[in-house]
Amino acid sequence: MAGSTVMSAEERQAFLADVHVGIIAIAQPGRGPLAVPVWYAYEPGGTVQVLMQGDSRKMVGIEAAGRFSLCAQTETAPYKYVSAEGPVSEVRPYDHDDILAMATRYLGEEGGRAYAAGGTGDNGVMVSMTPEHWLSTDYSKR
Repeated sequence: MAGSTVMSAEERQAFLADVHVGIIAIAQPGRGPLAVPVWYAYEPGGTVQVLMQGDSRKMVGIEAAGRFSLCAQTETAPYKYVSAEGPVSEVRPYDHDDILAMATRYLGEEGGRAYAAGGTGDNGVMVSMTPEHWLSTDYSKR
């Protein structure tokens, strides 16, 4: 019988801190959850941070639900994923430095600077979530 494929707390936090496009899932009354890809930031032991427009469908859902889930995965075998869910701990306007940091995380220095030069928008917010519940699988443990 193969061993467990569940990641340890340290493994799942390290995986989530790596660069992956996440899927945010937000409850919606009378419908299935809204689930869309997002860039996110996470440091082990910290909060999951996502940038979005303050009047977006994502933000409307988050304001109503007060919480969200984020799932990150690998795209190639052996497959791995981490899902974290919890309450929103902070919503604040984002600034140029927030966009630059997020864009650099995903696009590198040059691409991040070019992306951030496009502006911050007028209604952007950074939403932080404190993970309470985790799911994880690492098929390389088989």
